[in-house]
Amino acid sequence: MRKEDLKEIVSRDAHCFGCSQKNPYGLKMRFYTDETALYSWLSVPEHLCGWDGIVHGGVLSTILDEIMGWSAIYTLRRIVMTKNMSVDFFKPVYIEDKLRVEGRVVEKIGSREVIIEGKIYKGDNILCAQTRGTFAVFTAKAIARMKIMPEEALKGFAEYLDQ
Repeated sequence: MRKEDLKEIVSRDAHCFGCSQKNPYGLKMRFYTDETALYSWLSVPEHLCGWDGIVHGGVLSTILDEIMGWSAIYTLRRIVMTKNMSVDFFKPVYIEDKLRVEGRVVEKIGSREVIIEGKIYKGDNILCAQTRGTFAVFTAKAIARMKIMPEEALKGFAEYLDQ
């Protein structure tokens, strides 16, 4: 699989730690889809290490949370918020390792909850971490009404959301 063969999903958020291309401290994740899952390729910068060049588990959890959130945005055309997620770590990830991250919606639980899975691979398909999470699902109108997200940030998702 090559990202050149996939459709790019563009984040317009100017501040997000996970996906903003403008946040100087962030991960700058970019997303691609084959219409069944979302993918991202990245390397974690040195300033996010834990110890001895190993990527901090919280950073890996953030990467997984981000791919799952965007999987729902694109697939369901809704905003989601993490209710819970459980992460299993299998192999260490080192700073500057080339990573492939995958996310996919696996189950809808009514209209207000969804189960999503995420995985992080390095090298030749070596599974380093995986997660499964439950997410609350919101329409763009509900997000605006509840003032969960600033209006400008919500506009950044507009092309991917049902209004």
